[in-house]
Amino acid sequence: MQTTELPSTPEPAALAENVPLRSLVLVGLMGAGKSSVGKRLAMRLGLPFFDADAEIEKAAGASIPDIFAEHGEAAFRDGERRVIARLLEQSPIVLATGGGAFMNDETRARIRERGLSIWLKAELDVLVKRCARRGNRPLLQQGDPRSVLARLMEQRYPVYAESDLTVLTGDGPHEGVVERIIAELPPGYNAKAVAETDGD
Repeated sequence: MQTTELPSTPEPAALAENVPLRSLVLVGLMGAGKSSVGKRLAMRLGLPFFDADAEIEKAAGASIPDIFAEHGEAAFRDGERRVIARLLEQSPIVLATGGGAFMNDETRARIRERGLSIWLKAELDVLVKRCARRGNRPLLQQGDPRSVLARLMEQRYPVYAESDLTVLTGDGPHEGVVERIIAELPPGYNAKAVAETDGD
């Protein structure tokens, strides 16, 4: 009886090395440090960095507060969805998203398809402290900032929890958050980060 030899199955590590790197998408509430952490993470990994809010302003030719004031939140969210979809056509990149972006079902599905989502999770006190430094956040103009943030946490944290990775961020330096993210990433990213560091 003739037997057919099956091809050997690659080791998991080999499989991981052959998988193309995907875009890293930072999600979380305003004040979680997505832009600051994203820039540092992109630099460590040698990847392009994009801030979705900045790209929306560029596409609209107006600031986010002006877009909210003149066209309303629904129009802003529609523009946000389209801009993020366009940015994710590039791969791989590091993308910092606005706090409400991940709440959109279509955007969440697109991120799941094209990228790896990373939730920067912060406590309320940290968010209040950081948001107090910037007065250009439209959603915080709708009442007491602490109350608004607490309400947003209640609404959004269960959805953010669907992210591929969750990394806690606090009052410490952003570099520490970057190190925690890199430690949690699949092997291909870790190898790239080491290579970037060794090349300095």
